[in-house]
Amino acid sequence: MSRSEELSIRAGDATLAGTLLLPDVPPLDDRRGRYPSVLMIPSWLPRDRDGAYDRIGHPDWFDPGPMQPGLLARLADVLAARGVASLRADPRGCGRSEGAWEEVTLFAKIDDARDMLAVMRGHRELDLRRTGIVGHGEGAGIGLAVAIGDPAVSALTLIGASARSWRTTLRHAASTRGRDGTDRQHPIAAAIDRWSEDLLERAERREPFMTMPLYGGGSVTLALGPFEQAIHTPPLALVTMLHRSVSLIHGGDDAWSDPGESTLLAASLAEGGEAPLSRVLPGAGHDLSEATDDLIGELADELAQRLLPRDLPPVLVAIEEMG
Repeated sequence: MSRSEELSIRAGDATLAGTLLLPDVPPLDDRRGRYPSVLMIPSWLPRDRDGAYDRIGHPDWFDPGPMQPGLLARLADVLAARGVASLRADPRGCGRSEGAWEEVTLFAKIDDARDMLAVMRGHRELDLRRTGIVGHGEGAGIGLAVAIGDPAVSALTLIGASARSWRTTLRHAASTRGRDGTDRQHPIAAAIDRWSEDLLERAERREPFMTMPLYGGGSVTLALGPFEQAIHTPPLALVTMLHRSVSLIHGGDDAWSDPGESTLLAASLAEGGEAPLSRVLPGAGHDLSEATDDLIGELADELAQRLLPRDLPPVLVAIEEMG
């Protein structure tokens, strides 16, 4: 069993609702009474802290069919069973967090992730020297941006990551879903696919907003700033600056980000002298909902083993000593 703490996290001008999941076993003897910990960052589209589509906050955007356990919640549970704590939060405008999902920028999401890390470092049960990041989809790029500027992050697991510009990723994904129908039952996904070229063109012209009609009625107005930022901030450019332990996991049937994107990231990391782990899961989609519990356990085991202690900068040493 694990222990759950509900947190209110101040992130810029918004308050995020989060869950800190702590193991219910004592830390190992070499951990100075503290647990290694992982920050979890969800994929694109409105999602809750568990990584599932936010059907409660945005009921008209998603098909009301049966909900499957979110990927991040599954990983958090098995990590806790292995002695690793984790923090996950509802993104802005989703679940119980403040803000508007339609307006939040990519750079604001990066800042929010940094604020979540700061909360983890203020918790006396967490080991500041053993910190990891799990980034899913868009969250993979956010995790990369955070880790580059944070010397205390020791390991990353990037699931369903993109490598190239959002322009390329969105076009390829819209084409893939048009062929196989993946997620087209969700009005927001169908609308984005239908209007993907308009979204890209207007974003590159730096228009502020675009209103899209939704299938079944209604509409959604999206701020285009986040799209413009994503177009000009490809993760492939970020990994050239990253020197950490990285594991790349991709569903073989991912209709949002082609498995070849992780291959590109792995090649770039290898060229920079790193030795990334790379794994494609046959038959799995973007959310790895097809993955068995045993497989999720394998991913958690692999991440837990890579949470090795790092030397802290002076400011974090001071925080650690105060704790």
